[in-house]
Amino acid sequence: ESNLGLGLSLLSILALAAAFAGLGGYVARLLSRLGADSNAKTGQWLTVAGAITVAASWLPQPVVGLSASGLAATQIQLAVATHQSTLAFRQHLEDNPRAAETIPLKGLVDTDVILGFIESYGISAITDPRYRPVIGPRLEQMAHKLDEAGLHIVTGRLRSPVQGGQSWLAHTTLLSGQWIETQLDYEIFLASGFPTLIDDLDTTGHDTVAVMPAITRAWPEGQAFGYNRIYASTTMDYRGPAFNWVTMPDQYTWSWFQRSIRDRAETPLFAEIALISSHAPWVPVLPVLKDWSSIGNGETFSQWKDSGEAPASLWRDPDRVREHYAQAVDYALNVATEYALRHVDNQTLLVLLGDHQAAPLVTGGNASRDVVVHIISADPQLLAPFVANEQLPGFSWGALPGNDPNGPAMAHFRPFLHQQFRTSSGAVEISATGPIEN
Repeated sequence: ESNLGLGLSLLSILALAAAFAGLGGYVARLLSRLGADSNAKTGQWLTVAGAITVAASWLPQPVVGLSASGLAATQIQLAVATHQSTLAFRQHLEDNPRAAETIPLKGLVDTDVILGFIESYGISAITDPRYRPVIGPRLEQMAHKLDEAGLHIVTGRLRSPVQGGQSWLAHTTLLSGQWIETQLDYEIFLASGFPTLIDDLDTTGHDTVAVMPAITRAWPEGQAFGYNRIYASTTMDYRGPAFNWVTMPDQYTWSWFQRSIRDRAETPLFAEIALISSHAPWVPVLPVLKDWSSIGNGETFSQWKDSGEAPASLWRDPDRVREHYAQAVDYALNVATEYALRHVDNQTLLVLLGDHQAAPLVTGGNASRDVVVHIISADPQLLAPFVANEQLPGFSWGALPGNDPNGPAMAHFRPFLHQQFRTSSGAVEISATGPIEN
């Protein structure tokens, strides 16, 4: 057994700590200086990294119980991977200079744009025969109610970069027009200062807000997106109970957003809203209150405190988990429809979409990563560009997506809005199947 002795062990620890600190500083600089010209330094750093790796491999393996070479190799691999991803992202910006532009969306200048992410609302909710009997009738009812209220709806599908979790990667992909499928991609993007829809609509004159009821701790990443305001679970005045993972039901979120944000707005809004009632563990599933004026600060939901069985009990039976999943998505769609009926007008573009498919336990292992997208307005001119458009194919009038089994990527959504709404909307005519472009 090799034994370095106390003195040599301490020296080894200090040397490794210094090496790792240097590598950590290098990673930080990569994330904060995407635009810097570092090609000359790259070779130097990679040479140093290789030297450290070789040197580490010659160190005695047990250094106070840790593998020196393993630790060094891990840090080197992280640094190299970060550097390569950073270079690739910077190269993408250089190859696509217009993608990095902030583009005012003049066609939406007087329109409230509301982006509601419905947790785990994947395409399987419609296509899977286990869920279609629940979600199909709900969408038919949605279409009927909206039509009676003089509202229009267009539906399609988009491919999410993730499944079963990491919702923030899907949100960022849609907002940025960039394919963000790993945490490293996300961190590099945030450090890049790359613009998003938030910047586009801020330039147009919209007040930009994020409503994030699932955020329960400090969220410094949120500041990097540039919203005028971010509302989290602790700043939404909710006085009702939490329901397992769900900090507050969607009906409260919609009600609070309308009362506290939209009714008080003096300029058009761009709002991103995270709707979390359909987040696992999908128990309990609440009823939808008919009297929205009774919601207030949410104390009325206390009558369902501790209702439903414990998640640990439910999740012993996968079939029952799937039943609750369908019921939770049904609740989320029901509430969103009721909000639209009350508050969507011809100066509203309401985009309801899933963030990702549920986990394979629900969808199966080979399910599509597509999510459902509904776009609702009382103004058909706002919806017409989405229909039969080659840049964003597969969207059609109604509450069901078209027959195309593969939707475009979420990253196509922002470039599509740039193309269609950077100038004032064109005229449309109404046909028997809905508005069509001239």
